[in-house]
Amino acid sequence: MLELNRGIDIVREIGAIDGIDEARKLFAAKLDARNFSKLERIQNEDVRLKIANAIAMCRPRTVFVHTGSEEDRQFVRELALQNGEEKKLPMEGHTVHFDLPDEQGRIIDRTFYIVNPGETVSSLAKKMGRSAALEEIREKMQGIMRGMTLVVGFYMRGPIGAPVSNPALEITSSAYVAHSADILYRHAYTHFDREVSRLGHFYTNIHCQGQNRPEDLPSARVFMDRSWRTTFSINCTYAGNTLLLKKGNHRFSVDKAVYVNRGKELSEHMFITGVRGPGGRVTWIAGAAPSGCGKTTTAMAGSHFVGDDLAQMWIDANGVVKSVNPECGIFGIVEDVNWEGDPYLMELLRKPGTEVIWSNVLIDENGVPHWTGHGEEAPSAGVNFQGKWEEGMRDASGKPVPMSHPNSRCTLSSSALKNYSPMAEDPAGVETRVITYSGRDSDTMPPVWVAKTPQEGVVIGACIVSAATATEVGARGVRRAPWANAPFIPGSLADYMDAQFRFFASPEIAADRRPLMAGLNYFLTDAARGGTSPQLLGEKRDVKVWLAWLAGRAHGEVAGIATPIGELPRYNDLKKLFATVIDKPYPEDLYVKQFSLYIDNIVARIDLQLEAYAKETDIPATLFQVLKQQRKALAALRETYGPVVTPQQLEACAQT
Repeated sequence: MLELNRGIDIVREIGAIDGIDEARKLFAAKLDARNFSKLERIQNEDVRLKIANAIAMCRPRTVFVHTGSEEDRQFVRELALQNGEEKKLPMEGHTVHFDLPDEQGRIIDRTFYIVNPGETVSSLAKKMGRSAALEEIREKMQGIMRGMTLVVGFYMRGPIGAPVSNPALEITSSAYVAHSADILYRHAYTHFDREVSRLGHFYTNIHCQGQNRPEDLPSARVFMDRSWRTTFSINCTYAGNTLLLKKGNHRFSVDKAVYVNRGKELSEHMFITGVRGPGGRVTWIAGAAPSGCGKTTTAMAGSHFVGDDLAQMWIDANGVVKSVNPECGIFGIVEDVNWEGDPYLMELLRKPGTEVIWSNVLIDENGVPHWTGHGEEAPSAGVNFQGKWEEGMRDASGKPVPMSHPNSRCTLSSSALKNYSPMAEDPAGVETRVITYSGRDSDTMPPVWVAKTPQEGVVIGACIVSAATATEVGARGVRRAPWANAPFIPGSLADYMDAQFRFFASPEIAADRRPLMAGLNYFLTDAARGGTSPQLLGEKRDVKVWLAWLAGRAHGEVAGIATPIGELPRYNDLKKLFATVIDKPYPEDLYVKQFSLYIDNIVARIDLQLEAYAKETDIPATLFQVLKQQRKALAALRETYGPVVTPQQLEACAQT
């Protein structure tokens, strides 16, 4: 279990500011008259003490209080340029930021949960005791902002007034981090006291990039104090390690869902998008996928965009599952973003009118950003994440240096998108009728399948398998990725899984409004289905068809073929949707390749999960029951039809 406000509050211990009068004296000494006046409008004593102790610990030269006004936003933009953290590009409103060559993803090997005695931490995470963390943070962070400007911002992770939104402080010496927060989160300066009072909590994030030198990276650290809902980021520049409003605070929100509101609330690594159907109906879909596995592409495939990365979910008083996006912008991977698959996003990236922060892409001699897979003519030289680049360059180990890093990003406001939905700012959320789970699976699962029960749906999420992506430093190979959320689950997987089962099977959800739960897989290859090519069986735009079929299934407009792993689409339904949704022929032989069950591969996948979860403690028995039942039914299918079972055989079997 997790006990809040237990043990020493590290920032308060190091800052040594104990009272509100002492805090006010510090503010008067450190802030100029204008910023002192701005901070005086924040009256919550706990908030003021957090800010005071962060100042006392980090010892900046000056303090800037960010109210979210356009004047304050412009100050941050100019500070990022003055500090050399960003560089202007020729297109108006576009800048580029480069992280250190060896910090191009989350530093999972140097990221720790701070734990109290007796607390359980996820078996997939690193931890450090409170006393040891106190000493390391004191050593590395005390006085770290000397000569720098500390920026403090007041944000909401979610629409103001939503029942599952979370207020958060971002305290940083990096104008790039503050600039990113301006685009990705809702400023709540004028509402902060009221929202903290309404919700009864706030998150605190304290970051300093230090001297931003390669030699400092071994001492880079990210600490997450779950008990005091405070993060510390030291000697880092990559936004996934520094903008802790994002994944750092997502972890605290997962804790809140699991340990405070279990069965009533979820905090997920999910997109939220709306699919337009007959009569203008919009079906809202939320879906999980590890970073780099098509989550942004799927979000963009909808006709009504709400978010591409995170979702806060709850059951409202009418028994409806609602979702909001804690963010209001996109910090999206750009590799393979192109006009064919991502026209809405490309409009913003290639045409003037949108503020964009680029990171770790190639900048050519004309100041134009380029990235791998953009489908445009590529330059032969430029500047990228590792310095000057020329086509054919190799690193010290002889490996080709790519034009752009696989984890190159663009940061921009969601409201700029052509398919942006104003519902994104509705504190009542959107009714969520479909939940999807996907990963990078080249040889096992079909493109789409639907769970027969909420329990089987939870198991789909628990069993995501994905090839490692570039979002984590040092990640390699094919790995389990439960719910695509495992790196952000602070407590035990057993507690998180129990919360999932309770939520989706909750009797508080109205029977006719219970979300459909499904798996998606865009990465099935021709070679895995009897061919010789490593190419994918399908293309990016096909996702619109899979989503349209799921929407139709949720409303009872199409039926499915019953199988041991769930329901599969029928060919005629998909053929019609391919023609009407994306104006594309869909040959039956491709359908057979995509939706035949390769029994041995699926059984091996099930065995992998059974073995892995057997090593965890207190995993709910339901998971093992579902997987063993599926394995038994698959074995029976193999006895009858052999190792490959076609949709026609599955349909015949279901009718007997």
